[in-house]
Amino acid sequence: MSQYLVLTAMGADRTGSVSELTKLASKCGCNIIDSRMAIFGLEFSLIMLLNGSAKAINQIENKLPAMAVKLELTTMMKRTSGYKKREFTHHYQVDYAGIDQPGVLKAMTAFFATRNIDLSSLKSEIDPVSNQMCATILIALTEETSIEKLESDYFELCEQVGVQGCIKKVNSNLI
Repeated sequence: MSQYLVLTAMGADRTGSVSELTKLASKCGCNIIDSRMAIFGLEFSLIMLLNGSAKAINQIENKLPAMAVKLELTTMMKRTSGYKKREFTHHYQVDYAGIDQPGVLKAMTAFFATRNIDLSSLKSEIDPVSNQMCATILIALTEETSIEKLESDYFELCEQVGVQGCIKKVNSNLI
């Protein structure tokens, strides 16, 4: 029976760290079901959802601490009950941009949370020279959600917080 493990690693952005971690997963007999990696300043962060036999998951849980020490990484692992692809009808990319000001990201994430809309992905950046911020949020909606009402409310929020925003439909294969 297949088991699942979420593995997170953070550390200095050095060539080969991600390669070593994915190699370890493979050597232990784990499959990488999903993964994300990002660079933050001089640090990188990687999160992977692994699955494999009980033996494979136990093996990576035992071998990862030594690999983390060798690569000077902070790692965390958490077993999870499984992977279920969620069935959504419509996928959208929500963008906004403007002058950076406190609370904008909080307002945007709260906007979706109060409507029970899960975020599939979130990326936000601030240019320290120009103080311009921009963000891209991916969301997935069911048939019951009115995109027209959502767009109207979203544009109202953008006006309130002083940013320009847009929502566009995207191919579900990209999410």
